[in-house]
Amino acid sequence: MGVLGTGAYVPDRIVTNAEVAAPAGVDDAWIRRKTTIRERRWADSDQATSDLAAEAGRMALAAAGITAADLSTIVVATSTPDRPQPPTAAYVQQLLGANAAAFDINAVCSGFVFASAVAHPLVRASGGYGLVIGADVYSRILDPRDRKTVVLFGDGAGAVVLGPVSGGGIRECRLHTFGQMSELISVPAGGSRLPSSPHTHAAGLQHFTMDGRGVREFVETTLPELVKQFLYDCNVSPHEIGHVVPHQANGVMLDDTIPELGLHTAHVHRTVGEYGNTGAASIPITLDRAAAGGALRTGDLILLIGFGGGMSVGLALIEWSS
Repeated sequence: MGVLGTGAYVPDRIVTNAEVAAPAGVDDAWIRRKTTIRERRWADSDQATSDLAAEAGRMALAAAGITAADLSTIVVATSTPDRPQPPTAAYVQQLLGANAAAFDINAVCSGFVFASAVAHPLVRASGGYGLVIGADVYSRILDPRDRKTVVLFGDGAGAVVLGPVSGGGIRECRLHTFGQMSELISVPAGGSRLPSSPHTHAAGLQHFTMDGRGVREFVETTLPELVKQFLYDCNVSPHEIGHVVPHQANGVMLDDTIPELGLHTAHVHRTVGEYGNTGAASIPITLDRAAAGGALRTGDLILLIGFGGGMSVGLALIEWSS
């Protein structure tokens, strides 16, 4: 089982650093210095996560040369669903005109790798093809005054079609969750622990919150050893990795962390400067950019690296086959 096609969609609206800087009390130079982000895309008021996801899904289906009728499974990774229920994947199924089992996975910014790891054996067992989508609309849950978050996040969706390939494919996935650090990233209100109310809204508890320093420390201290152990267990040497597609959390964080992974000969693909942090969409958007640009060749080894709230880490090793 491997990747037969990729697709990505970002909204038309370009949000400059200048637009987000003023309410947050910073400026363009500060944002670039802290994140390397130049701009991001935000969804229009009439666009929901499912709309972005369906557009990315259509592009992936076209790239794979199949139709929605061929799908047996649709998995949407998102932490910004259309509604608490039903699953956003059900709306995507309807929008695509598919007749497939459809469900969501929430592992925040690691979600796409988690969703791929779950979909891979399901599709192999059930036959047909699988559509895995990472999609988020973070602009709806940001506090415009919080410089730790509003300058980072954009909206978007990326997708892959999984199906049988003649060689290569998804070699291995590994998923980690560190629940003791679950408070580093959260949306405090809106769930069963703290239902939404006039009080929670007045206190701003519906907004996305992040302990930026804690997240950075987690990534820098945890990720290198997990990546090295994963490759060792896969019997793959670091120099065999041709491409790294990491979660596009923050450009400065990537600059500081990627060299510690020991993947010195790999090409690291980045879209963070143009799109910001698009949550679960960041890896498939970046993978699609690499595939569409002709950077990926048959037989290339690609390492996907997701990390995000939970805290969670998802790793996937793919031998490119399309």
